[in-house]
Amino acid sequence: MRREIKQIFYGEPVHEGAGVKLHRAFGYFEASLFDPFLMLDDFRSDNPEDYLKGFPWHPHRGIETITYLLKGDVEHGDSLGNTAVTKAGSVQWMTAGSGIIHQEMPKGDDDGSMHGFQLWANLSSENKMIDPEYREIQSEEIPVVKREDGSSIKVIAGKVDHIQGPARGIGIDPQYLDVTVPAGLEFIHPTTRGYTAFIYVTAGKGTVNGQKVENRSLVLFEDGDELAINAGETPLSFLLLAGKPINEMIYWRGPIVMHTAEELKKAFQEYEEGSFIKHPKP
Repeated sequence: MRREIKQIFYGEPVHEGAGVKLHRAFGYFEASLFDPFLMLDDFRSDNPEDYLKGFPWHPHRGIETITYLLKGDVEHGDSLGNTAVTKAGSVQWMTAGSGIIHQEMPKGDDDGSMHGFQLWANLSSENKMIDPEYREIQSEEIPVVKREDGSSIKVIAGKVDHIQGPARGIGIDPQYLDVTVPAGLEFIHPTTRGYTAFIYVTAGKGTVNGQKVENRSLVLFEDGDELAINAGETPLSFLLLAGKPINEMIYWRGPIVMHTAEELKKAFQEYEEGSFIKHPKP
């Protein structure tokens, strides 16, 4: 059964970190519709003033953060002792678990462009306090499936045509694809029944079940076995996300998402008291 459109979102501009301008495709108020995903931010900009202030040291607990870059660099540091520079085409997949403190400082490319996306995925109550982990996935590690019709699929997580992506999530069986469809063609993709699935358009124009979509359109689908997207007069590019819902209550404040109000209160108390970090010091 082909998935119908549940809702189309267009997001809104927001300021985060030390004053970074970005476009929030969905977040706190829509999170219940996107389980197990919590938020998707689009930080594409060609103006360094929009992003150079970055995201200085801050905590996370109870979630995974997934950063995918198209242009520019992001310098990363964290309480696990990791230091890295995420470059264009690469992915940073961080499991905050019991707690991590980190910073992300965008640098942009030689032309001043900084293009990328950050997705937040929830952790189930049994995984909220697992050990944190940081993974840097280089662009050359991410396979690209090229089909006979000219479609190109970058497989970040999940499987396409028996090709497995290198990233993984904790308990949500995620699929994360970057897809480009040639002009005038239809892209049909199988989906697991019962999983949440959506696309986020990043370039071009097209239609989904007869509804027009373009850059920054997000289409959330109803349940079904497959979804279909038609490219218009130019190639259409989009992110395709799917995952297994957790179906649990969430209590969310800022960078921390927990299962109960008591857990959320405790997390902030521990951060203020200096006992937030549970992992061994590097």
